[in-house]
Amino acid sequence: MLSFLVWLVLLFLCWPIALLALVLYPVVWLLLLPFRLLGIGVDAVFNLLRAIVMLPARVLGHNPAR
Repeated sequence: MLSFLVWLVLLFLCWPIALLALVLYPVVWLLLLPFRLLGIGVDAVFNLLRAIVMLPARVLGHNPAR
């Protein structure tokens, strides 16, 4: 909601820049999408490695929630 209000202020003060931002936002989102997917993949790999390392402790009865 705050970003929308900032955009409205920008639209009031300088409408060409506001319209340019409105047009370029989807393009920037599409350009950043591969990096988000890469981040999700790296996070999944780290979670898998953590699960593999912690498996012996969990088998022996350690519960990290306690």
